[in-house]
Amino acid sequence: MFGPGPTRLFFAPGRVNLIGEHTDYTGGYVFPAALSFGTWAVVCPRRDGVYSLASTGFPERVVCRRDGIRYRQEDGWANYPKGVIRQFAEKGATLKGADILFHGDMPRGAGLSSSASIELATAVALAALEEGEWPMLDLVRMAQRAENEFIGVQSGIMDQFSSGMGKADHAILLNCRTLAYRYVPLELKNFRLVIVHTNKTRTLTDSKYNERHRECLEGFRQLRHRLPFAGVLGEVKVEDWVSHRNAVESGLHRKRLKHVVTENRRVVDSAAALESGDLFRFGELMKESHRSLRDDYEVTGPELDVLFEAASSFDGCIGARMTGAGFGGCTVNLVHRDRLRGFREHVTERYSERTGRNPLFYPAEIGEGAREITEEE
Repeated sequence: MFGPGPTRLFFAPGRVNLIGEHTDYTGGYVFPAALSFGTWAVVCPRRDGVYSLASTGFPERVVCRRDGIRYRQEDGWANYPKGVIRQFAEKGATLKGADILFHGDMPRGAGLSSSASIELATAVALAALEEGEWPMLDLVRMAQRAENEFIGVQSGIMDQFSSGMGKADHAILLNCRTLAYRYVPLELKNFRLVIVHTNKTRTLTDSKYNERHRECLEGFRQLRHRLPFAGVLGEVKVEDWVSHRNAVESGLHRKRLKHVVTENRRVVDSAAALESGDLFRFGELMKESHRSLRDDYEVTGPELDVLFEAASSFDGCIGARMTGAGFGGCTVNLVHRDRLRGFREHVTERYSERTGRNPLFYPAEIGEGAREITEEE
């Protein structure tokens, strides 16, 4: 598919969110980390303003021009890079064109943000081909706008931020409203992070993701009459919520807001626990998070709940929770390194018996953020 000329290689990771689910689009805290697997992009520049997009994972090849970028449902996966190209066009980029071949080595529909991964791979590639400076934080914002405005998923900035700003062996404590952040070392001692896939894929635009977003907006609109100092739901403290929750008329909306407010507290407490070396406290907070996502936010589903129950019943696992938007996808688990094989056998047996599916296991190695891959690397 490539024309004459040299090619360049780019990579953007997926992410695992250790804790802090459905808090990013409400202006709260999240605690993600970039993974060592994600999306690779091989790029050959052109000069005719044409972008030819292909993937090793999908049969369709999509060709578009810089001045005619439109969302087309039949373009499927290619709408994600197209949305990023559109963002560059709106920024006045020259966009001379390119042949781009994408390859992903992460499971699709697993809740590990393959969409943000392909968006950031596209963004760093286009930035490298353009003139001028393109700071990573600007690319992160452009990728988020592509997902919100072009794809139509009202996600927060966490996925794109962690893919673009990730740091090896560190998690990111991020305030999604101010974008203030700090890196927290993942010093897990004798424990390892293990991602377990339900083997049930999920699609954000086909799920109830946007519905949850609307429910939070409506509930916060009522709550804000009592808490005018809070600009976003993510700024509401647990103590203020307990005092004023009756201002929210709908019991359903109260459940949604309860999750967000208490989850924000869990994120901050988790970062403190890791920084103090208290892995067991962090593990308990992970479990509390899953129960809240199950009971109050109602985004887990039977497969994720079975994985959670199986992991929690294994004595070598001190922490477990769903990760990602839910409705299928993955759990993240904190497992003693000497019990990894037993954990896999225990979870597989319990999960297969109750769901008829076989879970998939991925060791979670924490890597660097989006970048060009050079010979030195």
